[in-house]
Amino acid sequence: MALTVLSEHEAGAYSPNVLAFYGDCVYELLVRREVVLRGNTNAGRLHDLAVEQVRASYQSKAVDVIEPMLTEREADILRRGRNAGGISVPKSAKPSEYRRATALETLFGYLSLSGQQERIETLFAAICEALPV
Repeated sequence: MALTVLSEHEAGAYSPNVLAFYGDCVYELLVRREVVLRGNTNAGRLHDLAVEQVRASYQSKAVDVIEPMLTEREADILRRGRNAGGISVPKSAKPSEYRRATALETLFGYLSLSGQQERIETLFAAICEALPV
């Protein structure tokens, strides 16, 4: 089965919350791949490593890393994600960090739906390099 790729315009037409919903999965898969490739260890340890990188506080810092690298269109998608309404902030996160984490997930969702895997890899590599766990 071939993956459906949307145009940038079509992907950008999705609501930020839908892009974040999808982007959460995209980002989580990247993180899980990264921790597995670090070495063969028990699943509990892999889970602990992954949880560190998917926390709102970590993802908020990741936004700081990639923001200077973003195109104008990507920065707009990030802003839309940060300003999205209807977000319930968990007690474990600061609202500002959670909004920035949502923005990151929105961007990754947009990039994935529009078939920009190479760009996702570039941004994720920059995050991993700047914020080792």
